[in-house]
Amino acid sequence: MDSSSIRLPGSQLAEISFVDGTLKVAFARAYIIKTMTGSTEKTLWWQAGELVLEHAELLAPLPEPQPGEGLVCDGGDIDENVYTYRDMIPIPLESRGLCRCDLKLRGTDARITAQGETVRLLMQATPKYIEHIRES
Repeated sequence: MDSSSIRLPGSQLAEISFVDGTLKVAFARAYIIKTMTGSTEKTLWWQAGELVLEHAELLAPLPEPQPGEGLVCDGGDIDENVYTYRDMIPIPLESRGLCRCDLKLRGTDARITAQGETVRLLMQATPKYIEHIRES
């Protein structure tokens, strides 16, 4: 595979935390689109992972999930210096400089909004295949 990225809309969140200037957004099921150069087909996978902003400050209070309800991302932006990734996160991602996170949560007006000095994406375990995506 030549490129991989997390598709934010529909990705399921496990936990959101902010401790000592570090924001962690844990994905229980991040949906990953993998593509190969020259191919019109793509594949869909899922994998657990964590988006981490360090030396961060919250720009809005963190949303508090209701007991028994899971959080689902409905898209948003990840800013890495001069780049803005809309509704996706490239894999791999690790950068220093001006970093920002502004994620929408499905079914609510709540957002996860913060900025920091470093951003990194830590993927866990092995990606699990879901399906081929073919252009119609």
